[in-house]
Amino acid sequence: MHQSPDLNYMLYLYLGYNVCGGTVGAIFTCPLEVIKTRLQSSKLAFRAVYYPQVQLGTISGEGMVRPTSVSPGLFSVLKSILEKEGPRSLFRGLGPNLVGVAPSRAVYFACYSKAKEQFNGIFVPNSNIVHICSAGSAAFVTNSLMNPIWMVKTRMQLERKVRGSKPMNALQCARYVYQTEGIRGFYRGLTASYAGISETIICFAIYESLKKHLKEVQLPPSSTNGTERNSTNFFGLMFAAAVSKGCASCIAYPHEVIRTRLREEGTKYKTFIQTARLVAREEGYLAFYRGLFAQLIRQIPNTAIVLSTYELIVYLLEDRAK
Repeated sequence: MHQSPDLNYMLYLYLGYNVCGGTVGAIFTCPLEVIKTRLQSSKLAFRAVYYPQVQLGTISGEGMVRPTSVSPGLFSVLKSILEKEGPRSLFRGLGPNLVGVAPSRAVYFACYSKAKEQFNGIFVPNSNIVHICSAGSAAFVTNSLMNPIWMVKTRMQLERKVRGSKPMNALQCARYVYQTEGIRGFYRGLTASYAGISETIICFAIYESLKKHLKEVQLPPSSTNGTERNSTNFFGLMFAAAVSKGCASCIAYPHEVIRTRLREEGTKYKTFIQTARLVAREEGYLAFYRGLFAQLIRQIPNTAIVLSTYELIVYLLEDRAK
């Protein structure tokens, strides 16, 4: 059955909302993303902290002192950037981010829609497995096409320039990557992005489960009017999206640290597995979660709004189709 002009209009309206929302979100959350990327980097400045270590078997029980490196926190990095580089450095990489928002959202939703049609013919239509496979397929295609833009963005965010000096713009950065590393340089970190598809899958799996639970416990029609019930459902879906994104980010976050390491200039990190082993051996497993707090602050509200709005649009489309 062909969609009516009204339905097509609403779909385009939702895509437009997503692009506009993504653009505004990219501008306001850019400082958090810069801080997160700096925290993930191997070039982050550490400070040595000394902890007493008791030497067992000694009569006196006097402690031996051993140094332990501790990474700076979110506010320490923010203070350092403001003091040494100036406020403008908090918006490093914003250009590529804005350029990439519209095509990445358009590619993702187009691939998701097409993949959903295909998987509906293989599995039970509109089942959880269809949503998960469609989301994974769309993320795979989007990451493959958009990696060069995100690579340039990461390089710009990692560039440290003292206050007053002029940093590279996006075109200069892209030209430098091409001259020093060739075309392959634009695809550094792509394997880590593919590993990050697991975050999308986990998020959708948890979200669909919570959404099903919300439908089972929602208020009966007789207990409240339609407006209150729809409002309750909308905020319930926002909560479900926030929880699912938070859980997925915590579980799959290490791929982000590995991806940033792979994109660093002149780095010793070469492949996904080799990078994971190096980070674990040299810095410990907690290093895989550096910058997680900034990521959660940046991503959870955005995901909650996007997914709940998507559900609202789907509800309106179904209501009009009846």
